[in-house]
Amino acid sequence: MRFETLGQLVSDIRSAEKKYHRADHSVRLLVASKSQSSEKIRALYAQGQKIFGENYAQEAIEKQKTLSDLKIEWHFIGNIQSNKVNIIATHFDWVQSVNRFSIAEKLNHAALLKNKIINICLEVNIDASPTKSGIIPTELIETAKKISTLKQLKFRGIMVMPDPVQDQEQQYVLFKKAAELQQQLIDAGFSLDTLSMGMSSDFEMAIRAGSTLVRIGTAIFRAAITRAAITRE
Repeated sequence: MRFETLGQLVSDIRSAEKKYHRADHSVRLLVASKSQSSEKIRALYAQGQKIFGENYAQEAIEKQKTLSDLKIEWHFIGNIQSNKVNIIATHFDWVQSVNRFSIAEKLNHAALLKNKIINICLEVNIDASPTKSGIIPTELIETAKKISTLKQLKFRGIMVMPDPVQDQEQQYVLFKKAAELQQQLIDAGFSLDTLSMGMSSDFEMAIRAGSTLVRIGTAIFRAAITRAAITRE
């Protein structure tokens, strides 16, 4: 992690685009704001950040109330509990962590009652980790076909979060596997535009592999706080 400010992070993303021959501005930044205050989110928004991701529905609702004057694009990126589906459908326009068809069905029903379309990503367990949820790669296309019948959901792509590894090339291999799965879906007829992968320590390799949305969490808030403290001194 090299960035010290939001501006530096965005610059690093743009540099990675150029380095790996990606189109300019082809990678969007989502700031994961779990456990962060509304004031910190507002400060980043004032610097130009518009996309934020939350892991917990109830926590997010309180922030959304406080920040209702801002045009934030809210993404739900946490584990989806069945009893929270209605709340998530009401308060989020994106849900990135759809990890099974039964959850998609519940989201679709809730969205129908709200008369809204929800953008979704399918969460894929790319490294077959026993400690993670997510659709296993061999079941991805079949699950996607079933989800395509749900009219209130707009299937935008996949989301992955591989286990961290020290070697960059190993990181790249896992991300490339996800990009290949996305391409298989496109080849099967799905119109997809979102490949959500890459976090603070590995977003460069994710961009190299084809990510269109990186998710940076506490690191950017920590960097902002450190920078502010230095400025005050």
